[in-house]
Amino acid sequence: MCLPAILFFIVFAYLPMPGLYLAFVKYNYTDGIFNSPFVGFDNFRFLVMTGDLWRLTFNTVAYNLAFILLGNVLQIVVAVFLNELRLKWFKKVSQTLMFLPHFISAVLIGLIAYNVLSYDYGLLNSILTSLGVDPVKTYSNGSIWPFIIVLTYLWQSTGYGSIVYFAAIMGLDNEIIEAAEIDGANAFQRIRYIVLPWLKPTFIILLLFSLGGILRGNFGLFFNLVGANNTALYATTDIIETYVFRALMTNFNFSIGSAVSLYQSVFGFVVVLTANWLVKKFSPDNSLF
Repeated sequence: MCLPAILFFIVFAYLPMPGLYLAFVKYNYTDGIFNSPFVGFDNFRFLVMTGDLWRLTFNTVAYNLAFILLGNVLQIVVAVFLNELRLKWFKKVSQTLMFLPHFISAVLIGLIAYNVLSYDYGLLNSILTSLGVDPVKTYSNGSIWPFIIVLTYLWQSTGYGSIVYFAAIMGLDNEIIEAAEIDGANAFQRIRYIVLPWLKPTFIILLLFSLGGILRGNFGLFFNLVGANNTALYATTDIIETYVFRALMTNFNFSIGSAVSLYQSVFGFVVVLTANWLVKKFSPDNSLF
């Protein structure tokens, strides 16, 4: 049963590893990867000197922290509330409605956002204009996009992510809940002293897995909501994935793109080791290794 997963990682994770050499050369099509001039850490030095690396790192980490922390909290809240529902048909309908946004394409989400936020034809500005208010230039105002992106991500992922926590709650022994009810515990006390501690290991494991990709942004969401070439929004919406996309597709700079990707992988590896060390120090039973 593990063989497909093992083959997947061998083909897509380990076999491409020699391509990391691309980050240390000045690549050209004539010489290829291994015959292009070796430049050492010049590609990384260029990123540091231009300031792009720090901006990309801050934006990517900040967005992912918001996604991880707010996302897990909302997922736990939704799972707990679903567990407290007594009407089975209403519980199933609620799960289905919250689960559906996960299947909506990022392209469609971007199209909906454009039709709502567009300066000339957007629904928002049409309403503001009809009320005598000046229209808003959303696609040139970078300060509001972090809220738009985070809210869109939470809307799309909360229902799907809550399934894991809801499944964990289903594994809780009902006799414990019944004993608490007999002892006079109300719903909030049962949630606080029984359900939430029961979800702690699941939360820690999902958190550690998420931290491994803390520098891997949701390219589909950012690209379709903002686009990769809107310079007015680079300061607050540009992440590593969109930068690499421009480096490869617009500037054809494969070396810079590979350097950023290598930095991204090493940073994520260090974060996972550090987070796991902290978890192992304070809660050894919940660490990954």
